[in-house]
Amino acid sequence: MPPLATTDVSAQAESPRESAGAELGSMSQTATFRRAAARARRKQALDDQKRSFLRMVSHELRTPLNAVIGFSEILSCELYGPLGAPQYKEYAALVHESGLKLLRLVNQIVEIARLEGHVTDLDLGVEDLDEAVENVMLQLRAEASARGVSIVAPEVGTLPSLRADGRGLRTILTNLLQNAVTHSPQGGLIVVEARQIGGAMVEIEVRDHGDGVDPADLGRLIRPFEQGGNTLTRSTEGAGLGLPIVDLLTRAMGGTLRLKSTPGHGFTAIVTLPEAQTRQTFSRGRP
Repeated sequence: MPPLATTDVSAQAESPRESAGAELGSMSQTATFRRAAARARRKQALDDQKRSFLRMVSHELRTPLNAVIGFSEILSCELYGPLGAPQYKEYAALVHESGLKLLRLVNQIVEIARLEGHVTDLDLGVEDLDEAVENVMLQLRAEASARGVSIVAPEVGTLPSLRADGRGLRTILTNLLQNAVTHSPQGGLIVVEARQIGGAMVEIEVRDHGDGVDPADLGRLIRPFEQGGNTLTRSTEGAGLGLPIVDLLTRAMGGTLRLKSTPGHGFTAIVTLPEAQTRQTFSRGRP
């Protein structure tokens, strides 16, 4: 009797399994892509909702505040004639001043919400640091003079250009200088300087000669609504949003913020941002 023929069926048995496994793997990969796309769509929809909400809040709060500020200024200036009792003029001036403070707070809260929600659209380009510093110094001249504080920028005219968002850069400088003006003593001096470091970055330093702050409190100063534990933040008005906005904006533009202080020896804020020329050269050198 001839031996029974044998057939190796293992290869035939494995082939359907491998095919099924490959199909399952492909289906799993497709499902993963679909879930990722769905998450991206939900995130985009959420960002759009945040932008819409912030636009609505900004408009609904700023519009009545602008009316309060404008009409109170007319009253305090007695534009259309005397108000009568001198107290009315004083009260109108107080309303105007309070309206300006509230508008500044609203602007800061909206800015924090935008930055923390990643819904701020930054337009990075070449920005003239000379022009930005001069604009902000001019904007704050009246406030600084009222407090008897001087702001100087010895290197204006020779400062380098930055790779930054124009509005963001001016917001950074405004918040740093306002913070320095607020916490400077009568007759105080604020110095703005800039220097190139490492051939790719620029340090912008804003230094005042106020009371300073305990180094242990520096970390708290960049957290929204947190304030340090001495007179630098506790004895003056403000919600503690200026430095957090600077920190968030700086990071969004590829930079860093450092704070230095010693009680009795002033306060220094150092913002580091990319230099424009280096970035442009790098871009041209790419294939």
